[in-house]
Amino acid sequence: MSGHFEPLPGGGAAVALDDVEISIIRSLAVQLLELIGPGTAPADAPADPLAELFTEGPSEPPADPVLRRLFPDAYGDPGRAADSPARAAEQEASSAEFRRYTENDLRAGKRENALAVIRALDALAAAGEDGAVLKLSPEESRQWLGALNDLRLAIGSRLEITDEDDTELLYRLSDDDPRKPMVMAYLWLGGLQETLVSTLMP
Repeated sequence: MSGHFEPLPGGGAAVALDDVEISIIRSLAVQLLELIGPGTAPADAPADPLAELFTEGPSEPPADPVLRRLFPDAYGDPGRAADSPARAAEQEASSAEFRRYTENDLRAGKRENALAVIRALDALAAAGEDGAVLKLSPEESRQWLGALNDLRLAIGSRLEITDEDDTELLYRLSDDDPRKPMVMAYLWLGGLQETLVSTLMP
């Protein structure tokens, strides 16, 4: 899969995608939506920005390792123990407080980014062509960038990638390794993400 984003005159980005690539990205975005879960408010509930401002979210980190990667603790280094039990307790309390007031908004933003990807791909498929050129506005480009980042974090978590050395090992997997399809998707999405970043740079 060799598609890459290119900048559009006046802003935004474009990428040529075939039907298989469209199907893969859409499927991954749908899975991401299912993983993140629905919003906390009913769909027919009237919007009340003031009430939403004071709506509290969860204070505990998610049990699923992918969700923990998507919604990490705000305080402390996950790869390093705190200096003391008191410091660990302080970091845990600070993270719980931060999560309580930010996670709902973070989830909503990630849902909206994934939905933007699905909508764009559905519109592309509705054109009825065998593959097509996807054109994104600057705002859509930012939403796609967020969604691509989340998809790579999710896949990377399933592949247990924690640092650059782990990524290097992926290139040396044998073709009969059951992780190979997921690895190929991870690397391909990384290429898309990198080229999309370059289109957003001034």
